[in-house]
Amino acid sequence: MHKFIKSLLFIATTFSVVEPGLASAADKLETAPTQFIEANGVKFSYRALGPNTGTPLVFLQHFTGTMDAWDPAVVNAFAKTRPVVVFNNRGVGATDGVVADNVAQMTTDAYAFIQALGYKKVDLLGFSLGGFVAQELAAQHPELIHKVILAGTTHQGGGNNLMKVLNEAFSRANAPDPRDYLFFSQSDAGKKAGAEFLSRVYARTKDRDPESGKEIADAHGKALIIWTSTPDPEYKTLTAIQQPVLVVTGNNDTMLDTAGSITLYKHIKNAQLVLYPDSNHGSIFQYHDSFVNTANYFLNH
Repeated sequence: MHKFIKSLLFIATTFSVVEPGLASAADKLETAPTQFIEANGVKFSYRALGPNTGTPLVFLQHFTGTMDAWDPAVVNAFAKTRPVVVFNNRGVGATDGVVADNVAQMTTDAYAFIQALGYKKVDLLGFSLGGFVAQELAAQHPELIHKVILAGTTHQGGGNNLMKVLNEAFSRANAPDPRDYLFFSQSDAGKKAGAEFLSRVYARTKDRDPESGKEIADAHGKALIIWTSTPDPEYKTLTAIQQPVLVVTGNNDTMLDTAGSITLYKHIKNAQLVLYPDSNHGSIFQYHDSFVNTANYFLNH
């Protein structure tokens, strides 16, 4: 994590294959086999968990994140009652191709991946950069997207503090993984939650995704900065979203300002908002039990 994010600061300043579209018997992200499916000229890597019935919940990942950057406490909890799919988009992790440097291409690829799995209707959980893709998918493909969870994200033109918080994260001495600072508050409770999160995300020891490098960091950074810096004064994307949406964030998101989530709530027709106290960009990981319970109620009703 340290290496690939640091590369962005400098610039800006074998797997098992099973039948596509079928959830595996795995119930843990830490042990779920990596599967592959081809779509849109890309061989996507993904993992499927949970039962074979129900509306699948597809996870859309953050800046430079791979499948192994997801919190098992969140993924596994959802997989107890519904099909769950995590995947690497173009050029990330074990997925081939050149990594996309814009949200439009990421959206096109995500749509192709979901279609290749054969799903007619899915729910989405978009975290951070993945939330941008989730918004575009919901606006462009209402026939496919049923409900949407937008976590730690913002709207187009909502601004970002990416470079500022990354510099702050790396200015600290003895900081092996910047996510303890980027995702969590620095209170005693936040620091404790951050340490617990990192122990969970490193629990998988076999067949882990390769870490993202400079190419991915540069491309994702470009996509994130351009999308959040491009004004959409009429909120065309947000007003096009007719599906039920759950917006979740921390009370002090330092990377994608909490105010952006409030704007999502205000301009999406059928939106609910959850703000967690004493929390930063990764509030869904700090309050994972509460988040999953709230999200499951939202998805089921």
